[in-house]
Amino acid sequence: MRGDAPGDPLSLLVLGESTAAGVGVATQADGLAPALAAGLSGHSGRPVTWRVAAHTGYSARKVLGRLVPQLPDETYDVVVVVLGVNDVLEMRSGRGWRRDIAALLGALRPRLRPGGRVVLAGVPDMAGFPALPKPTRTVLGLHARHLDQGLARVAADTPWAVHAPAFGIDTSGLYAEDGFHPGADGYRTWAAHLVTIMAALPGQSPRTM
Repeated sequence: MRGDAPGDPLSLLVLGESTAAGVGVATQADGLAPALAAGLSGHSGRPVTWRVAAHTGYSARKVLGRLVPQLPDETYDVVVVVLGVNDVLEMRSGRGWRRDIAALLGALRPRLRPGGRVVLAGVPDMAGFPALPKPTRTVLGLHARHLDQGLARVAADTPWAVHAPAFGIDTSGLYAEDGFHPGADGYRTWAAHLVTIMAALPGQSPRTM
Protein backbone atom coordinates (compact mmCIF):
# COMPACT_ATOMS: atom_id res chain seq x y z
CA MET A 1 0.00 0.00 0.00
CA ARG A 2 1.34 3.42 -0.95
CA GLY A 3 -0.18 6.67 0.30
CA ASP A 4 -2.21 7.33 3.41
CA ALA A 5 -4.92 9.61 1.99
CA PRO A 6 -8.55 8.75 2.78
CA GLY A 7 -10.78 6.90 0.34
CA ASP A 8 -10.98 3.51 -1.29
CA PRO A 9 -7.56 2.43 -2.53
CA LEU A 10 -6.78 2.21 -6.21
CA SER A 11 -5.57 -1.19 -7.35
CA LEU A 12 -2.49 -1.41 -9.60
CA LEU A 13 -1.03 -4.41 -11.41
CA VAL A 14 2.38 -4.27 -13.07
CA LEU A 15 2.72 -7.15 -15.54
CA GLY A 16 5.54 -8.21 -17.78
CA GLU A 17 9.23 -8.93 -18.13
CA SER A 18 12.31 -8.25 -16.00
CA THR A 19 11.84 -4.50 -15.69
CA ALA A 20 8.32 -5.08 -14.37
CA ALA A 21 9.97 -7.28 -11.74
CA GLY A 22 12.48 -4.57 -10.82
CA VAL A 23 15.61 -6.29 -12.09
CA GLY A 24 18.55 -3.91 -11.82
CA VAL A 25 17.98 -2.77 -8.24
CA ALA A 26 18.75 -4.50 -4.97
CA THR A 27 15.22 -4.47 -3.61
CA GLN A 28 11.71 -4.24 -5.08
CA ALA A 29 11.26 -1.04 -3.07
CA ASP A 30 13.45 0.70 -5.68
CA GLY A 31 11.65 -0.88 -8.64
CA LEU A 32 9.00 0.36 -11.02
CA ALA A 33 5.84 -0.76 -9.22
CA PRO A 34 6.35 1.10 -5.91
CA ALA A 35 7.33 4.26 -7.78
CA LEU A 36 4.20 4.00 -9.92
CA ALA A 37 2.06 3.45 -6.83
CA ALA A 38 3.52 6.49 -5.12
CA GLY A 39 3.00 8.63 -8.21
CA LEU A 40 -0.58 7.47 -8.69
CA SER A 41 -1.33 8.13 -5.03
CA GLY A 42 0.10 11.63 -5.32
CA HIS A 43 -2.05 12.47 -8.36
CA SER A 44 -5.25 10.82 -7.17
CA GLY A 45 -5.05 11.72 -3.49
CA ARG A 46 -5.90 8.12 -2.68
CA PRO A 47 -3.93 5.16 -1.36
CA VAL A 48 -2.76 2.62 -3.93
CA THR A 49 -2.38 -1.13 -3.52
CA TRP A 50 -0.07 -2.82 -5.99
CA ARG A 51 0.89 -6.24 -7.24
CA VAL A 52 3.66 -7.42 -9.58
CA ALA A 53 3.33 -10.41 -11.92
CA ALA A 54 6.54 -10.63 -13.91
CA HIS A 55 9.25 -13.02 -15.02
CA THR A 56 12.71 -12.37 -16.42
CA GLY A 57 13.03 -13.39 -20.04
CA TYR A 58 9.31 -13.61 -20.76
CA SER A 59 7.89 -12.53 -24.10
CA ALA A 60 4.31 -11.35 -24.62
CA ARG A 61 3.30 -14.90 -25.56
CA LYS A 62 4.74 -16.32 -22.34
CA VAL A 63 3.13 -13.64 -20.18
CA LEU A 64 -0.22 -14.40 -21.83
CA GLY A 65 0.14 -18.16 -21.53
CA ARG A 66 1.87 -18.48 -18.15
CA LEU A 67 1.41 -15.39 -15.98
CA VAL A 68 -2.11 -14.22 -16.78
CA PRO A 69 -3.72 -17.59 -15.93
CA GLN A 70 -1.97 -17.47 -12.53
CA LEU A 71 -3.28 -14.04 -11.55
CA PRO A 72 -5.42 -14.03 -8.42
CA ASP A 73 -9.16 -13.61 -8.76
CA GLU A 74 -9.22 -9.83 -8.38
CA THR A 75 -9.70 -6.74 -10.51
CA TYR A 76 -7.61 -3.62 -11.02
CA ASP A 77 -8.03 0.06 -11.76
CA VAL A 78 -4.74 0.25 -13.66
CA VAL A 79 -2.72 -2.50 -15.33
CA VAL A 80 0.71 -1.41 -16.57
CA VAL A 81 2.13 -3.86 -19.12
CA VAL A 82 5.89 -3.78 -19.54
CA LEU A 83 6.97 -5.95 -22.46
CA GLY A 84 8.91 -5.89 -25.70
CA VAL A 85 12.61 -6.29 -24.96
CA ASN A 86 12.50 -10.09 -25.06
CA ASP A 87 10.31 -10.02 -28.16
CA VAL A 88 12.94 -7.81 -29.78
CA LEU A 89 15.71 -10.22 -28.76
CA GLU A 90 13.67 -13.09 -30.23
CA MET A 91 13.11 -11.00 -33.39
CA ARG A 92 9.36 -11.56 -33.09
CA SER A 93 7.62 -10.45 -36.25
CA GLY A 94 5.55 -7.29 -36.16
CA ARG A 95 2.40 -9.19 -37.10
CA GLY A 96 2.96 -11.85 -34.44
CA TRP A 97 3.70 -9.22 -31.82
CA ARG A 98 0.52 -7.30 -32.57
CA ARG A 99 -1.47 -10.52 -32.39
CA ASP A 100 0.09 -11.38 -29.03
CA ILE A 101 -0.60 -7.94 -27.57
CA ALA A 102 -4.19 -7.93 -28.83
CA ALA A 103 -4.75 -11.34 -27.23
CA LEU A 104 -3.18 -10.13 -23.99
CA LEU A 105 -5.45 -7.08 -23.91
CA GLY A 106 -8.45 -9.31 -24.45
CA ALA A 107 -7.39 -11.54 -21.56
CA LEU A 108 -6.90 -8.54 -19.29
CA ARG A 109 -10.24 -6.89 -20.06
CA PRO A 110 -12.19 -8.95 -17.47
CA ARG A 111 -9.55 -8.00 -14.89
CA LEU A 112 -10.39 -4.29 -15.12
CA ARG A 113 -12.74 -2.46 -12.80
CA PRO A 114 -15.28 -0.07 -14.35
CA GLY A 115 -13.35 2.76 -15.97
CA GLY A 116 -10.05 0.89 -15.62
CA ARG A 117 -7.21 1.15 -18.12
CA VAL A 118 -4.38 -0.98 -19.44
CA VAL A 119 -1.27 1.13 -19.98
CA LEU A 120 1.13 -0.35 -22.54
CA ALA A 121 4.59 0.94 -21.70
CA GLY A 122 6.45 1.67 -24.90
CA VAL A 123 9.18 -0.67 -26.11
CA PRO A 124 12.50 0.99 -25.20
CA ASP A 125 14.90 2.00 -27.95
CA MET A 126 17.53 -0.67 -27.44
CA ALA A 127 20.03 1.20 -29.60
CA GLY A 128 20.98 3.09 -26.44
CA PHE A 129 21.60 0.09 -24.16
CA PRO A 130 25.26 0.33 -23.06
CA ALA A 131 25.57 -3.45 -22.58
CA LEU A 132 24.82 -4.19 -26.23
CA PRO A 133 27.71 -4.06 -28.71
CA LYS A 134 27.56 -2.37 -32.07
CA PRO A 135 26.21 -3.13 -34.64
CA THR A 136 23.90 -5.46 -32.66
CA ARG A 137 22.26 -2.66 -30.72
CA THR A 138 21.62 -0.69 -33.91
CA VAL A 139 19.74 -3.63 -35.42
CA LEU A 140 17.84 -4.30 -32.21
CA GLY A 141 17.04 -0.61 -31.88
CA LEU A 142 15.41 -0.59 -35.31
CA HIS A 143 13.34 -3.65 -34.48
CA ALA A 144 12.35 -2.19 -31.10
CA ARG A 145 10.99 0.90 -32.82
CA HIS A 146 9.10 -1.31 -35.27
CA LEU A 147 7.46 -3.28 -32.45
CA ASP A 148 6.65 -0.11 -30.55
CA GLN A 149 4.80 1.25 -33.57
CA GLY A 150 2.76 -1.95 -33.58
CA LEU A 151 2.09 -1.55 -29.86
CA ALA A 152 0.71 1.93 -30.49
CA ARG A 153 -1.52 0.62 -33.29
CA VAL A 154 -3.05 -2.08 -31.10
CA ALA A 155 -3.63 0.42 -28.27
CA ALA A 156 -5.34 2.83 -30.67
CA ASP A 157 -7.80 0.07 -31.60
CA THR A 158 -8.55 -0.82 -27.96
CA PRO A 159 -10.79 1.59 -26.00
CA TRP A 160 -9.52 0.49 -22.59
CA ALA A 161 -5.83 0.64 -23.50
CA VAL A 162 -3.34 3.47 -23.95
CA HIS A 163 0.17 3.45 -25.38
CA ALA A 164 2.73 5.30 -23.26
CA PRO A 165 5.71 6.19 -25.50
CA ALA A 166 8.98 4.82 -24.26
CA PHE A 167 11.00 6.85 -21.83
CA GLY A 168 14.50 7.34 -23.22
CA ILE A 169 17.13 6.37 -20.66
CA ASP A 170 19.86 8.44 -22.27
CA THR A 171 21.90 9.17 -19.16
CA SER A 172 24.40 6.58 -17.94
CA GLY A 173 23.46 7.23 -14.32
CA LEU A 174 19.93 5.95 -14.98
CA TYR A 175 21.16 2.46 -15.86
CA ALA A 176 21.95 -0.35 -13.47
CA GLU A 177 25.48 -1.74 -13.34
CA ASP A 178 24.57 -4.31 -15.99
CA GLY A 179 24.03 -1.55 -18.57
CA PHE A 180 20.78 -3.21 -19.61
CA HIS A 181 18.17 -2.53 -16.92
CA PRO A 182 17.28 0.74 -15.18
CA GLY A 183 18.80 1.54 -11.83
CA ALA A 184 16.84 3.09 -8.97
CA ASP A 185 16.93 6.59 -10.51
CA GLY A 186 15.94 5.13 -13.86
CA TYR A 187 12.89 3.39 -12.42
CA ARG A 188 11.79 6.51 -10.57
CA THR A 189 12.16 8.67 -13.67
CA TRP A 190 10.36 6.10 -15.82
CA ALA A 191 7.51 5.85 -13.32
CA ALA A 192 7.12 9.63 -13.23
CA HIS A 193 6.96 9.63 -17.04
CA LEU A 194 4.20 6.98 -17.05
CA VAL A 195 2.19 8.71 -14.33
CA THR A 196 2.37 12.01 -16.20
CA ILE A 197 0.93 10.33 -19.31
CA MET A 198 -1.83 8.65 -17.31
CA ALA A 199 -2.72 11.88 -15.51
CA ALA A 200 -3.14 13.70 -18.85
CA LEU A 201 -5.53 11.18 -20.40
CA PRO A 202 -8.85 12.69 -21.53
CA GLY A 203 -12.04 11.35 -20.03
CA GLN A 204 -10.36 9.69 -17.09
CA SER A 205 -12.37 7.68 -14.65
CA PRO A 206 -12.37 9.12 -11.14
CA ARG A 207 -11.26 5.68 -9.99
CA THR A 208 -7.98 5.92 -11.84
CA MET A 209 -6.89 9.47 -11.10
